[in-house]
Amino acid sequence: MNNWHTWVAALATIAVLICYEALQALMRWRTPERVARTAHTRLREEWFAAVSSHPGSELLAVQTLRNSLMSATMTASTAVLGLVATVSLAAPSLHARFSDPDGLVLITPSLMLELVLLSLLFASLVCSAMAVRYYNHAGFIAGMPCESPGRQRWNDAGRVCVRRGGVLYSWGLRYLVLVAPILAATLHPYAGPPAALLVVCVLYGFDRSETPVSVSVSLR
Repeated sequence: MNNWHTWVAALATIAVLICYEALQALMRWRTPERVARTAHTRLREEWFAAVSSHPGSELLAVQTLRNSLMSATMTASTAVLGLVATVSLAAPSLHARFSDPDGLVLITPSLMLELVLLSLLFASLVCSAMAVRYYNHAGFIAGMPCESPGRQRWNDAGRVCVRRGGVLYSWGLRYLVLVAPILAATLHPYAGPPAALLVVCVLYGFDRSETPVSVSVSLR
């Protein structure tokens, strides 16, 4: 199908997701205390500060970071498996469309959705892999004795690594969730908008902060 109905359905699926993410970005800017990601970022920073001020908590800190590292690794593994599978299935059609002898690329709803799907999976892979990197650095810092000169020197860097690792892990997992409505629209364009609305409703429940914070924290 390549009529205007399928174009509207495909574009509506993508528009619902973009509008929701834009609304979340606006909320983080205007009322950060109402967004869960801001609260969770603040929580990680306060956790690192707490374990850094209590000698003997080094093992607990390393184990906690190892759990976070494993979670990010699982997300990255899932993203790369999905990316490889999508490329394997979509490569023949993509190659045919981009190798037109007349030099023309026919943009269809299915082609657009396949490209969006590949972009989301690749973004999830990159964010999750970078989260693994930051958690790995934070693990080395958290493993130092709290009262050692090295730990005191690297405390700020450890706090930054924990914050960035958490933010990147959150985005990696989020991109993976956003794959669902795009995949539904790829299977059938008319299934995309309802799936997008369902995913947005689920994400809204997770994005609401139950613990207000008074400081806006961003990925710097």
